[in-house]
Amino acid sequence: MRIAVVGASRNRMKYGNRAVRAYLRQGHEVFPVNPSVDQVEGLPAYPSVNDIPGGRLDRVLLYVPPEIGIRVLDDIAQREVGEVWVNPGAESDELFRKANALGLRVVYACAIIDVGESPLA
Repeated sequence: MRIAVVGASRNRMKYGNRAVRAYLRQGHEVFPVNPSVDQVEGLPAYPSVNDIPGGRLDRVLLYVPPEIGIRVLDDIAQREVGEVWVNPGAESDELFRKANALGLRVVYACAIIDVGESPLA
């Protein structure tokens, strides 16, 4: 699967970094998204989901505060995206309303646990 991690971080203690590592370990193609860094875990980081090369993204994982997530939903909606995973701490009623209005398929759950890993690893 092609996975975008919005809020990917160089800090290995942050969930945005842990998600990058978990999905890589499971064999997925991972695209860190963070406008403030040039790479995460040796992978090129992209300023936005619209800068990721290629076609469809199977999942976009949100590891950002809700107010940032709300702003990036428009970019996500411009891509062909299977699912948007809103991880605990990234959610808000406003974010869910906007995602639904944009026609995005939203999953509210821990994306790291979904691939069989511990978010604490």
